[in-house]
Amino acid sequence: MKTPRILVPTDFSDLSKKALIIANDVAQLLDGNVTPFHSYIPITDLDGFHYMSAGAATQKNLTDIEDSLKHRLDDFASDHIDDKRLKSGVIGIGNPAHAIVETSSDYDLIVLSTHGRTGFKRFLLGSVAEKVMRMADKPVMVVEDDTSFKPVKRILVTTDFSENSKESFPAARAFAEATGADIDLFHAVIYDHFDSLAKAESTYDTRKENLEQISKTYFGGISGEVNTKVVTTNRSAHEAILKQTQEQKYSLLVMSTIGRTGIDYLMLGSTTSNVARMVRCAVLSINPKKQAAMKRESFEKEKKDS
Repeated sequence: MKTPRILVPTDFSDLSKKALIIANDVAQLLDGNVTPFHSYIPITDLDGFHYMSAGAATQKNLTDIEDSLKHRLDDFASDHIDDKRLKSGVIGIGNPAHAIVETSSDYDLIVLSTHGRTGFKRFLLGSVAEKVMRMADKPVMVVEDDTSFKPVKRILVTTDFSENSKESFPAARAFAEATGADIDLFHAVIYDHFDSLAKAESTYDTRKENLEQISKTYFGGISGEVNTKVVTTNRSAHEAILKQTQEQKYSLLVMSTIGRTGIDYLMLGSTTSNVARMVRCAVLSINPKKQAAMKRESFEKEKKDS
C-alpha cells in the first residue's frame, strides 16, 4: 500500500472531520494523497438549506448544486489536509454507501468516520460505514471522534488462521514498515466452539505454534517487534478483541471482514463490524472475497493485454 490514493467520504459534520485528519496522517506516512468525497440526494436538506427547491430537477439545478457542494467540500477538506496531499473533491449522487463503493474503484483506500450527522433524513455514517466495509473491494479504515492514530507504535492484527484472514497481512505489514511499529498477532479460542473445556485448552499450544509460524512467514524482517498472543475465553470474538485493545494501547487494528466458517473458528464477518463499533483505535478492514475478485480481474486483463 505505497503511495495510496485515499478516498474520504464526508457529510460536513464535525464528527466526519476525524476521517480527514486520520487520512492526512496516513497520506504522510505512506506518501499518498487524499480525495474528499460527498454524495447527495437531490430532494433532501443539509445544514438548513434544500438541495432542490419545489419543482422538478433540471440539469442546471443539478450542475449548480454540484458546483456549490464541490466548492464547499474543497474548503471543508483544506482545513484538515496538507495542500500537497489534497486532491480536488469529488461529488456523487444517490445512496451514500453505494456511491462511495462505486467511486472507490479509482482509489486504494477508503477512510471514513463510524458516525456522522444524526437526525431525520440525515446522512448516517454509522450504518454507511458498515455497508461500505461489506461491499467495498478496497481496504476500509474506520475511525471515531476519540481515535488517536499518530504516532503509530503498535498494531493489532487478528487471525483465525484461514486464508481469508491472511488477506489482511500485507496491509498490516505496510503500515508496520512505514512506521516502525510493533505488531501483536492475536487469536482467540472461544470455549463455546468446543464440546468441552479440555478440547478447547488442548488446541492452545497448536494454535500458538501456528501463530508463531505466521509471524515468521508474513512479518519476518520488519524493524518492530512481532508478538503473538492466543487467548482462551468464554466471551465472543469481538469481546475478546475489545478486551485486548483495552489492556494494550493500539494505533491500528487490522482484520479481515470474512474468516473461516465452522464451529471451531471465530467468524470474522460479524466480528469486524462489532469491533469497529466498539474499539477506540482505527480499524482497517480487508474484504478477502473482493480482493480475490480484483486479483482475478487484474490477472485476466494482463493476460488479455499480453
